[in-house]
Amino acid sequence: MALAATYKVVLGSIAFAIFWVLAVFPAVPLLPIGRTAGSLLGAMLMVLFRVITPDEAYAAIDLPILGLLFGTMVVSIYLERADMFKYLGKLLSWKSKGAKDLICRICLVSAISSAFFTNDTSCVILTEFVLKIARQHNLPPHPFLLALASSANISSSATPIGNPQNLVIAVQSKISFGDFLVGVLPAMLVGVSVNALMLIIMYWRLLSVHKDEEDGTGEIVGEDDVSSHRFSPATMSHISASNSMDHVQSSPNNINGSLATHLDSLRNRVNSGDQLEIQRSPCGSIDSNDISSPTQISEDKESKAEHWKNKMWKLCVYLVTIGMLVALLMGLNMSWTAITASLALVVLDFKDARPCLEKVSYSLLLFFCGMFITVEGFNKTGIPSTLWNFMEPHAKVDRVSGIAVLAVVILLLSNVASNVPTVLLLGGRVAASAAAISASEEKKAWLILAWVSTVAGNLSLLGSAANLIVCEQARRAPHLGYTLSFWNHLKFGVPSTLIVTAIGLTLIR
Repeated sequence: MALAATYKVVLGSIAFAIFWVLAVFPAVPLLPIGRTAGSLLGAMLMVLFRVITPDEAYAAIDLPILGLLFGTMVVSIYLERADMFKYLGKLLSWKSKGAKDLICRICLVSAISSAFFTNDTSCVILTEFVLKIARQHNLPPHPFLLALASSANISSSATPIGNPQNLVIAVQSKISFGDFLVGVLPAMLVGVSVNALMLIIMYWRLLSVHKDEEDGTGEIVGEDDVSSHRFSPATMSHISASNSMDHVQSSPNNINGSLATHLDSLRNRVNSGDQLEIQRSPCGSIDSNDISSPTQISEDKESKAEHWKNKMWKLCVYLVTIGMLVALLMGLNMSWTAITASLALVVLDFKDARPCLEKVSYSLLLFFCGMFITVEGFNKTGIPSTLWNFMEPHAKVDRVSGIAVLAVVILLLSNVASNVPTVLLLGGRVAASAAAISASEEKKAWLILAWVSTVAGNLSLLGSAANLIVCEQARRAPHLGYTLSFWNHLKFGVPSTLIVTAIGLTLIR
């Protein structure tokens, strides 16, 4: 495709540049309107500057991708309600054998949850619990936070529902869920293992030093702590700085209040114990007043019925989710499979679905709509095609040097323009170039794009939304606040990304 008219090239580049700045730096001082508004602004400018027509803008919105994204978000919300992530979190502390064992467990749990429930969701749910585990063992948090974020990114590459760019690739390439999984799974498994090994080696001395003995000094993490933060990526962005400051200022009062409550509960236990002793006769029999009334028996039955009803509902949620995964593996339409599963969960819940549907990240769906239009407008300028025509002879996927060049281009572009725009800009071109060689090379090109664009998120703190979620969640965690710095992440991110990407490329099938 040749370059468009000069005015379209200039104005389209300006619109795309505005979108890029706001997507990468959502709080830029000149226009702090955020990613979603920046995406819609870029789309509006593309139409306003007549780079694309309104009809072309509507046609650019990929509804199957939005449907798949919506469905997986709803399923994740119901899985959270069914305590799936609480059970995954309990795996971290079950019979733990030290800091290095914890690193491996975090990598494993993060890998499992991210591959099937998206990396962003896993990071939102598990970050605070990882901080509590680190405190329990008197260890510095940042190796564990790095383990969570980096493993989430790597493992999300294995499935079409692991992250947004994979959704785009799966829909555009029409690669089935099973073929996608088989193609990337070996690289993912080896990548997560190598990443965990690098974490242990790089932080060996730090993980070997304990400030105190673990037995008796650490705080035991209870089940309630695992599920103490019930919010989704959609709601996280609405937590204001003033709210967090209010929480910090009121925390001494909260501590005093909780201490008083604890003392009151101890007094009540003592009093109830005294009353029980008074009710008992010398021969050990219980006074007639202690016999349960019919009302209490009825309440106990209702409580048991409610308990079993809740267990059955959780079982239904897990069965529907397993059914969705089986349907995806069978090659059924991914978007409608996810939407069907989400609506099945809504019906099975038998309650007003509004509280759950309000947790869906509609801002992310709008961001995708604006991004589709903006990227389509930028494609119409002819700039991406011109640049790809220059790179194509050196980026053939049928030779090692070509794969290396392509990987470097994807790696750099994913960290400069973000991974989803990179996939939208390069996907069709890379696939068309590979299809000229053979059909199998086309599939391999799509999977290489999925692998490299996903692992590229580990390069820097700004490389993926999962990294930023872990950083922000850790900073705002009540009584556990920890700041994961850009340089702490970069020290590990650069070598991990380069090594894991290179090893994975040899295993893509």
